[in-house]
Amino acid sequence: MTAKASAPGVDLRAVFFDLDGTLLQVEMNSFIPAYVQGLSGHFKDLAPRPRFVDTVIKATFALLHDESDACTNQQLFQGALERHLGIAPAQFEERLAAYVQNGMQGLKPLVEPLSLSRDILELCFARGWTVVIATNPVFPRALVEARLRWGGLEDFSYHLVTSYENTRFCKPHPGYFRDILDTFALAPEQCLMVGNDTEHDLAAGQVGIATWLVDTWLVDRLGGGYRYDHRGDHQRLFDFLQTI
Repeated sequence: MTAKASAPGVDLRAVFFDLDGTLLQVEMNSFIPAYVQGLSGHFKDLAPRPRFVDTVIKATFALLHDESDACTNQQLFQGALERHLGIAPAQFEERLAAYVQNGMQGLKPLVEPLSLSRDILELCFARGWTVVIATNPVFPRALVEARLRWGGLEDFSYHLVTSYENTRFCKPHPGYFRDILDTFALAPEQCLMVGNDTEHDLAAGQVGIATWLVDTWLVDRLGGGYRYDHRGDHQRLFDFLQTI
């Protein structure tokens, strides 16, 4: 099925990119436990490490299912830690900053760059499109920026990088995509969502955004629960974007 974004006469103005498994290679089933274990070392005087790890993981994944629009994902996450562990938001931020400075670098070997990603992004910026890093916003901005840096993609002037500080919803909630559209006053038919997750990324189609399923490192939990408009590896994506 042909995406609306490629239809003749339609002006594509924005491309939203997932990050993990789309612009860089990282196995989140390894990355998330390593991150939380490393972070826990900075809170061992405030909570037993197993309890801290369990609480952080549960609070992180709970963001994927939250339906409220009353506060940011950061506020939801930190509220859960305060309720369950007695760690106040300011205290968490202080310890998180310490981890970022002394410990987070240990995650770098888990992230592998993809050279073609730079070509794809350079093409999008050269066309004057709005470029959004639409990674699922369950992590602090520092952790997102680190993955971009380790993937060799930190030097682009992205129009938006979603993180838990600046979002109210997570993928696949339609509110996540609507908020991005509203931020830039974009119509859905002016946008393309690119990602490797058949649930989280293809959910953009719920609000009328055309989708490209990158199948280099495919994540498919639902067995095709959402439709895609286009599918292919990174080279096919690059070739497609050149034709628009």
